[in-house]
Amino acid sequence: MAFIKVPEGVPGIRSLVMFRPETGQYLYELAQILLRGESPISEADRELIAAYVSSRNNCMFCMNSHAAAARCLFGDRKTLVDEVLVDMDHSSVSEKMKALLHIAGKVQILGKEVKEDDIKRARDLGANNREIHDTVLIAATFSMFNRYVDGLGSWTPTDPAAYEEMGKRMAQKGYVLPQAIK
Repeated sequence: MAFIKVPEGVPGIRSLVMFRPETGQYLYELAQILLRGESPISEADRELIAAYVSSRNNCMFCMNSHAAAARCLFGDRKTLVDEVLVDMDHSSVSEKMKALLHIAGKVQILGKEVKEDDIKRARDLGANNREIHDTVLIAATFSMFNRYVDGLGSWTPTDPAAYEEMGKRMAQKGYVLPQAIK
């Protein structure tokens, strides 16, 4: 049960957005731009970054929901998501993606943990400025989202099927504020 009065049975950030829709609309818009807007990083990889950062922050709602969205978007390659969440360094994602995830992991700790060598490694593996920028912004944003969800004790479902449905909806529709909340 959340620490504030929010609609019962509404999981994660959705209940918090319903509590305060005037701020929630901007959070949804930001998520839509970061995860579905134009970027040289695929939508699946952006969802993977969100899930990875959320996993490192131990935010089970965000980790499970974004991992489910990433699995939907990866399709036949959906096992990559679990590989990364279990052991990113030994996963079968590309070396460039590992370098970007490494940067995201450092941002999750503290932005100043990212060093020139981390950026150089990503660039040497083919990452461009936009990919580095988007990775850092997704990692920073999801650290905030994770703290928002967990800091208010938002309800986190335990049934994996609930996340599978969320993942499908997020993969297909993106992050559009439901009309009922506007």
